[in-house]
Amino acid sequence: QVQLVESGGGLVQAGGSLRLSCAASGRTFSAYVMGWFRQAPGKEREFVAAISWNTVNTNYADSVKGRFTISRDNAKNTVYLQMNSLKPEDTAVYYCAADPPPFGNYYQAQTYDYWGQGTQVTVSS
Repeated sequence: QVQLVESGGGLVQAGGSLRLSCAASGRTFSAYVMGWFRQAPGKEREFVAAISWNTVNTNYADSVKGRFTISRDNAKNTVYLQMNSLKPEDTAVYYCAADPPPFGNYYQAQTYDYWGQGTQVTVSS
């Protein structure tokens, strides 16, 4: 069992930056693919970014490519999402998620077995 706790959300003006953190419990964190998803009011949860267990592979949604960076520190059981050049359309609840092996499609929410409670990000224009 893995527990995930996100932090770092808040209110920021357009063009600003935030860094989200997701702290994981459990000794097998380093074996998981980790992903970030977001859900805006009235919309479906959507993929934002994912990182492989060994940090070699990262993937991003087209809407955030070049602005967001996912990273992880396996020694600290933590995954991060650095968000720069934020836009009002980035406003959403952001969730981190963990996918244990065998791995599925990283961009699909149903792939992930464990989810955090979410952290609100609001970008004002």
